[in-house]
Amino acid sequence: MNVSIILIFLCGVANFAMHKATMESRHPMVEQMRRSMGRGFGGWAGYVLEFAVLLAAMGFAGAGSVIALFVYGVYTLFNAAAAWMLLSGKM
Repeated sequence: MNVSIILIFLCGVANFAMHKATMESRHPMVEQMRRSMGRGFGGWAGYVLEFAVLLAAMGFAGAGSVIALFVYGVYTLFNAAAAWMLLSGKM
């Protein structure tokens, strides 16, 4: 099995955990986003988008793309920074 796919999957688990933590934080910015995106998917739009990004990254890695792991890793770092800022009250 491709090591990139495994690492992307583990980053995906972390992204979903961070997404859930921020969605449950009741931060005003999160609540505004939830209201605007929730009309079409009943509040699941963020999770659907997160899954689509994960699926695309795993697909690219499976096709042999070397840069897929790097790009998804950077995406995970940005998610971690945003989650930290929201959950710690920095934003």
